[in-house]
Amino acid sequence: MPSHTRWWSMRGNALGLLTLCLAIVTVLTGHAIDVRAGQGGPRGTLLFDRLRQEMVKRDIIGGGITNPRVIEAMLRVPRHEFVPPDQRRLAYMDMALPIGYGQTISPPYVVAFMTEKLDPQPTDRVLEIGTGSGYQAAILSGLVKEVYTIEIVEPLAQRAAATLKRLGYSNVFVKAGDGYLGWPEHAPFDKIIVTCSPENIPQPLIEQLKEGGKMIIPVGERYQQILYLLRKENGKLVKEALQPTLFVPMTGQAEAQRQIQPDPANPRLVNGDFEEELDELESPPGWYYCKEFEVRRGGDAPSGQAYIAFRNQQPGRPARALQGFAVDGREIRELGLTFWVRGENVRPGRSLQESAGVVITFFGENRAPVGEKAIGPFLGSFPWRKESHRIPVPPEAREAILAIGMTGAVGTVAFDALELRPLVTRQK
Repeated sequence: MPSHTRWWSMRGNALGLLTLCLAIVTVLTGHAIDVRAGQGGPRGTLLFDRLRQEMVKRDIIGGGITNPRVIEAMLRVPRHEFVPPDQRRLAYMDMALPIGYGQTISPPYVVAFMTEKLDPQPTDRVLEIGTGSGYQAAILSGLVKEVYTIEIVEPLAQRAAATLKRLGYSNVFVKAGDGYLGWPEHAPFDKIIVTCSPENIPQPLIEQLKEGGKMIIPVGERYQQILYLLRKENGKLVKEALQPTLFVPMTGQAEAQRQIQPDPANPRLVNGDFEEELDELESPPGWYYCKEFEVRRGGDAPSGQAYIAFRNQQPGRPARALQGFAVDGREIRELGLTFWVRGENVRPGRSLQESAGVVITFFGENRAPVGEKAIGPFLGSFPWRKESHRIPVPPEAREAILAIGMTGAVGTVAFDALELRPLVTRQK
């Protein structure tokens, strides 16, 4: 990765799907990683144990997770065992990682957050929709009586089942199938956790949730989702909106019923001026995994009445917001991005690479990164200024994630009126 893009080297992405270089872990820990450590053995085990402890302290406890049982599970379960060998050096970064077949393993903080909100009890029988790598099921394994987990991609289901068996998670039962239908043979369930996003809540899952039970599920359009906590009371669901989010879509029957499809030939940002707000959500609609931020309202906004500001005084801590969108590199050759930015005493964190800026990361058919454009770094103090940039789109791109803010830098940086539009199309 070129040095001028490393200012975002610690960015976490729930959805994010970002692949970073070995320098990330060097920046985070102050130690270089020996690639051979990713192959296991005593040396690798000790290294991964240390990185897992640092991840829990930095991203789980530091992110606000307080349930001691959840924290212990995050400390205990070896996430590196659930990612492909070529991704293991990144296993303890707070980021999503590709696991093949267009699927990802969720960032550790997201796993911990969803688990804590589900409030797992030792007597619970839990249904998980979207096994993926098996990591979420492994976290739940030590917290509940039984975990029943369904994965629609059969090779992933087989691999997860083998990993879980090898590591001794004997109370986890894996099934290859369409999670939309649930697992009626073992219903009802005390808790249901869904790690892929349908447009609407599947009726079979509602029916299979026990009276008094809880379900946590991301619901919405492909790139505009809200994570909900649902409680079943008197046969009906009581909804609590938790935060904007971005998960891979629920496929199978759920995808066949999707009414609103993304438009990759016409990419746009949602709520780029931060004027829209929902009372039940702390984060601004359209933006997810926001950290160390504040939506400010008043007369000092360069456009409208609101803007977002990121403030951080702890070197190395992320302060950012993300938004995903569809973009087809076969049709669009170049994007135009404009925004307003202001800096207040922005200084590098623990290295010159920890700064402030904007990054667009492009992903291909299987959600593996195919290109990246970094804008910045923004340093020092400066008044509101408008920036305009041309962003080349890799032909392989099918979707992208825009990240704004600071990762590791200290000070305050603010953004407003972000606009994205197709600039140059490819000739047919």
